[in-house]
Amino acid sequence: MKRQNILLFSLVQDILLSLLASLVSILVIRWISEPIPGYTAIVLKWLAAALVGTVPGILISGCSHDVKKYATVRSIARVIAAILIKEAVLVVALVAGFVHFPQTPQYVLLMLMDFILTVGALSYIRVASRLLSGRGPNPSEMASRKTALVAGTDWIAINLASELEKDGYDVVGLLSRRPEMNGRVIMDYVVYSCQSDDDLDKLQWRFGGVDGIFFPRSLVEKKKDPSAAGEAEKHDIPQRDRMSLMGHAIKRGMDIAMSGVLLLIFSPVIALCAYFIKREDGGPVIYAQERIGRGGKPFYIYKFRSMRTDAEASGTPALYSGDDDPRLTRVGRFLRTHHLDELPQLWNVFKGDMSFIGYRPERRYYIDQIRQYNARYDYLFQIRPGVTSYATLYNGYTDTMEKMLTRLDLDLYYLRNHTIWFDLKVLGLTFLSIVSGKKF
Repeated sequence: MKRQNILLFSLVQDILLSLLASLVSILVIRWISEPIPGYTAIVLKWLAAALVGTVPGILISGCSHDVKKYATVRSIARVIAAILIKEAVLVVALVAGFVHFPQTPQYVLLMLMDFILTVGALSYIRVASRLLSGRGPNPSEMASRKTALVAGTDWIAINLASELEKDGYDVVGLLSRRPEMNGRVIMDYVVYSCQSDDDLDKLQWRFGGVDGIFFPRSLVEKKKDPSAAGEAEKHDIPQRDRMSLMGHAIKRGMDIAMSGVLLLIFSPVIALCAYFIKREDGGPVIYAQERIGRGGKPFYIYKFRSMRTDAEASGTPALYSGDDDPRLTRVGRFLRTHHLDELPQLWNVFKGDMSFIGYRPERRYYIDQIRQYNARYDYLFQIRPGVTSYATLYNGYTDTMEKMLTRLDLDLYYLRNHTIWFDLKVLGLTFLSIVSGKKF
C-alpha cells in the first residue's frame, strides 16, 4: 500500500510539473509577442492538450515507476520518452487547429520551449530527489567522533590513518614537512605542510581543533636515520579542489543576490507579518538581539517579534521551549511554526552579518557556558553565521546544553568540510524541510 501511495504521488507530481512547464511556455510566448486574440481560450486548450499528451506518455513510458531509482540513465530515458509522446499530441493539436496562433514561428518556439522546460522540470525533480534523499549522520555518532591528523605520507602512515578511522576517528589529513606536498592527495587524505608549531596552530584553527596527532613508527625511524627521510614522500598527485578565497567570494556573491531578490519577492509577506504583529498587541514589530558573529564581533540579528514584550523581563536570557512556550503570542506562534519569523534575517545576509548557510549564532551568555565544556566554539568565528545550518537539520532546535554541545560538534564538522556544493545541499534540504512542515 505504501508503494502504491508513492507511485500515485510520483504520477501526480510528474503530471503537475509537465503542465506547469506548458503553462510557463505559453505565458512566455505571450510576453514576447504582440497581443493574441482569444489568448485565454488558447491557454486553456493548450493545457488540455498537454494533459491529454502527458498522462498517456507517463503511463506508457512508466517514468513515474522509477521513483526509487531517481536520476539514472534509464529513468531519464523514460522521462524523455514520455515527453516525446506529449509533444506529439501537442503537434497534432496545433496542426489540427485545436490550438491556433497567428504566426507560424510562434508554433516552433512554443514547442521547443515546452520540450526543454518539461525535460528540465521532470529531470530536475529526480536529480534533486537523489541528491537530497540520502540519510544524514546520526548526531550522537557525530558528537562522539574524534578528529585526528597523522604525521607522514608513506604507506605506513596511510595504514595508520585507515586503522584510526576503523577505531572511530575522523582523519582530517596527513602532515608533511615538505612544502611541495601541501594540498596534494594520497588515497583519500589531503596532505598539509607544517614547518613549525605556528603552522600547526593555524591548521588546527582551520579544522576547528583536532583531538590527536598520531606518529607512525616509520616516522620515528626516519628521525633516527635522517638519510632515509623524504624517500616515501615523493608522490606526483594532482591538487585537490577545496574551498578557496574564490569560493568564499562566490558564496558571498550568491548571498547578496539571493537575499536581495528574496527581500523583493517576500516584501508583501513581510508587510502582512508586520501588520498582524502590530495589530495584536501594539508592540514593536522587529526583535533585535545581540549575537556573536564572524571574528567574534557582536551584531544585531533581526527577527519578527514572536513573544510578549516582557518575555525576558527578569533580565536573564531564556531559551525558546517549543510551541507550548507561554511567552509566545498568537501571531508569534504562527510565525514560528512556518519559519516566517526568520524573514528579517534576509537583511542580515544582505548586509554581510550573516550567510544563508553557516552556524547558528548565539548570545555571549550561552557561548560562555558552552566554552566551559568545549573551548572549540571560537573556531566557528572564522566564518559568517547562517540563517540555517547543517547542524540544525540533524540536531533541531537547541534547548539544552547537551543539544548545544552536539550542535557544536556538527558545526565543527561543517567548518572542516564546507564547500559551495555542501552549502547548496543544506539549502535544498532546509527548503524541503520547510515545505514538508518539519519542525526544527
